[in-house]
Amino acid sequence: MSTATTPAAEGAVIGKDGLATLVDLLRARGFTVVGPTVRDGAIVLAELESADQLPYGWGVELEAGHYRLREREDGAAFAHAAGPQSWKTFLHPARVRQWRAERSDGQLVIEEDDTPPPRFAFLGVRPCDLRAIAVQDRVLTGGRHRDPVYQGRRSGAFLVAVECTEPGATCFCTSMGTGPAAGPGYDLALTELVDADGHRFWIRSGSPEGADILAELPTSAASEAVCETARQAVASAADRMGRTMPDTDLRRLMAGTLDAPRWDDVASRCLTCGNCTMVCPTCYCTTTEDVTDLTGDHAERWRVWDVCFDLDFSQLHGGPVRSSARSRYRQWLTHKLGTWYDQFGSSGCVGCGRCIVWCPVAIDITEEAAALHDWANRPDGEP
Repeated sequence: MSTATTPAAEGAVIGKDGLATLVDLLRARGFTVVGPTVRDGAIVLAELESADQLPYGWGVELEAGHYRLREREDGAAFAHAAGPQSWKTFLHPARVRQWRAERSDGQLVIEEDDTPPPRFAFLGVRPCDLRAIAVQDRVLTGGRHRDPVYQGRRSGAFLVAVECTEPGATCFCTSMGTGPAAGPGYDLALTELVDADGHRFWIRSGSPEGADILAELPTSAASEAVCETARQAVASAADRMGRTMPDTDLRRLMAGTLDAPRWDDVASRCLTCGNCTMVCPTCYCTTTEDVTDLTGDHAERWRVWDVCFDLDFSQLHGGPVRSSARSRYRQWLTHKLGTWYDQFGSSGCVGCGRCIVWCPVAIDITEEAAALHDWANRPDGEP
């Protein structure tokens, strides 16, 4: 609901029973609660009927081109890094029917798809993904051309952020200024603590509706010791990021390395499969598909995700503008880290690391940025 954090005192503390009550309360208020759960060998986002479906006792092992579940002994619910999905899946769906047409008795009737969107409550939004939602807010609702589908799904969404205390090997949110502490935009924020004092969550409100729901939860007072323990856990995570971006002006770096030989190197490895854009929480490009049945009496138009790695993405009369893998990868990276600023006033990267994990050939965006930085800062005379 909120797009700005309102200060709360020191919040409160809830236990696992309080988390269960939170899910029940949100469902009772008509929300479709979506959160992480274990399915098909991964931690995915899905509708939750109860807090029992959260991935208690499961973590993940991440590396470039590598993702595995691993069991945890501490029973933590949120001690895992970003999975294969982001909240974009629900706010900006991969497939949306725009209209359908029926021909009957010589008449053509066109109906727009005006199905009311679900009222979502997102439980377990990581700080990097919280920033990604803010980025997509700017892209899809912040300009002259607003996306009514996104706007309808986003306007009623209730966000429960969970701060990171255990980053993955491919995380680099600290480099992008997006975590591991939760920034503005949440309704409620949680920090999970599992130690000798038990399994509990430091909870704070960030909006009037968040405060309203917090008031109905079974809470205890948050002592200064609990608050400090939570802050230290998050601060420690910032020092244990698995990846870092080069400490430089990435926008200027992208603009100054368009002719770098590194683009040929990465193009020789890139499959142009588009996995990185599919898992990216901020990529937003779409195309349209028209379908019909064999009789020709029924037709539909669908909006579907598109990717700049597709050869047809830049198709114009006479052929594609970007015909090489080099040009398509360069377009993606320079837009994500550079020209996104020109369009939307921020980076398009939030440091979640998904593009690294789910690249089948293990291309690493931080490694590519570092290589371009090294090339840009080479001694005079070096090739």
